[in-house]
Amino acid sequence: MLYELAQWLREIGVPGMGLMDYLSFRAILAAVISMLITLFAGKKIIAWLQKKQIGEIIRDLGLQGQMEKKGTPTMGGIIIILSILTTAALTCKLSNIYTQLLMLTTIWCGALGFADDYIKVFRKNKDGLSEGKKLLGQIALGTIIALIVCFSSKIHTDNLVTTIPFVKANEFDYSWLSPFKGQFGVYCTWGIYVLMIVFIVTACSNGTNLTDGMDGLAAGTSAIVGTVIGILAWVGGNILNAKYLNIMYIPESGEVAVFMSAFVGALIGFLWFNSFPAEVFMGDTGSLTIGGIIGVSAILVRKELLLPIMCGIFVVESASVLIQRYYFKYTKKRYGEGRRVFLMAPLHHHFQKKGIPESRIVTRFWIIGLILGVSSLALLKIR
Repeated sequence: MLYELAQWLREIGVPGMGLMDYLSFRAILAAVISMLITLFAGKKIIAWLQKKQIGEIIRDLGLQGQMEKKGTPTMGGIIIILSILTTAALTCKLSNIYTQLLMLTTIWCGALGFADDYIKVFRKNKDGLSEGKKLLGQIALGTIIALIVCFSSKIHTDNLVTTIPFVKANEFDYSWLSPFKGQFGVYCTWGIYVLMIVFIVTACSNGTNLTDGMDGLAAGTSAIVGTVIGILAWVGGNILNAKYLNIMYIPESGEVAVFMSAFVGALIGFLWFNSFPAEVFMGDTGSLTIGGIIGVSAILVRKELLLPIMCGIFVVESASVLIQRYYFKYTKKRYGEGRRVFLMAPLHHHFQKKGIPESRIVTRFWIIGLILGVSSLALLKIR
């Protein structure tokens, strides 16, 4: 809205309104506004959550300091969603397809996470929304995003080309994966790409959800990933910068940088309340949302194949859960009793079981996330 207002004011002769044309200015503005909204609205929302006794239900898993968190307000992801959507509405071009898709993702994943938290908190069912229903919601969103990205005339780039590190042109064409030629091969390629997008949206959303198990862990690592994607979007959305750095130019995708600035600002503001010891938890309302935003934004700027590096923390956390679950089932079937690879999964709880303080684990994960983020940016120049 501020962008449209600035355009109107410039037309009637008000000086200085051209600033809103600069992505860098709007990105900085978005980060500041988002952070301030989170800080000021966060206090009131946390107070309201406490008043309504919307607290976290804790199962005793024998973790150090775990039971002290009982009753801490949850569903704090509402703060993040409110901040992101408000800031995006103020600073982004609302007519831009990338802005619209990211706002759709925020609302969709937020609603899915809210339903999960509602069942846990108000119906006293710790399992929340069933895995099947949650997965169905994520697949539905991924399919919608995939179809729009593949077939919308507003996406002004080659839909089947993406970015990949280590090769000379940094580009990968999904048509190379099709084993067929001709028209059937084209259909096969589109099918592969749609499945890839659905997988990425689902994996990112669930990966962030699994990482959200310690004060500030998911928020801090997600802020780092959001910053990296924002930088990539800013560079790739500017034809001069893209040409200078010899990376893929994606017309109008610079709006993703503005949106991700709002995203990062909201997460940093949320850390004010969520850092150890947390005053509020984001719940699935927040974790599913930020994971969905990360996945969709990476797809929109054609950096989805960099996600295993950028989101290395989420990948390892998710892998630890899968390894633990399937190894336990395998050993139980073969030896009659289930055995474990880790003391507890996800991985951050394994280190907690070893007696490492929670705040130290979180800080170290942040450091690793920062290294992975910088590496993701550097890899684009290694060819």
